[in-house]
Amino acid sequence: MPVIIDAGPALNFLATRNENILLRSVGRLSAPETVQTELHDKAGRDARFAPAPAVWTRLVQHKYVSVLFDDETPELDAAVQQISHQPLGIRRSQAKDLGELMVIAHAVTIAEQGTDVTVIIDDRNGVDMAAAQARRLNRLKVQGKPYGALTLTDTPHILKSAVGLSLIADKPHMRKVYEALRRCDDGLVHITQTDLLDSPPW
Repeated sequence: MPVIIDAGPALNFLATRNENILLRSVGRLSAPETVQTELHDKAGRDARFAPAPAVWTRLVQHKYVSVLFDDETPELDAAVQQISHQPLGIRRSQAKDLGELMVIAHAVTIAEQGTDVTVIIDDRNGVDMAAAQARRLNRLKVQGKPYGALTLTDTPHILKSAVGLSLIADKPHMRKVYEALRRCDDGLVHITQTDLLDSPPW
């Protein structure tokens, strides 16, 4: 199943050198060109993310990450219009939430070709956009369209998967990984506001 990642979680895992947890939990990744650009731009402006571009480049070179072209195809333009109510050419000139939009638009084009796809997004607006498209695709699938499903996942779900794979050994290790990620992402809540320390799995 294709897995498409947004810039936020990509920056967090790569900048904290937790790419092994990310990749072993979800498999090989894809990302739009817009996300790749955002990753490099944010790393250039914020020292917290400085290690991320070198890790990203290595992962692309070794084919752990594939970059999706954002060229204006009829399918991608239709997906962007479905989500944002604007043509791709116009919407691409507006930076706000563009990475999340392109992640979801690529996911929609894949799902509409009949393939299940997962998106990794932590941003609340992005999650809401993706959830709306997941519901739309599901409705059309029930009506007989040969569509795949769009599934959402996020950083806490990835960390839970990592526990099951023995990539995170215990609660102190979980705290260490999560707090490192949280220092890179003001949007991640305190670990006590998640269920990452609950039993099971500990």
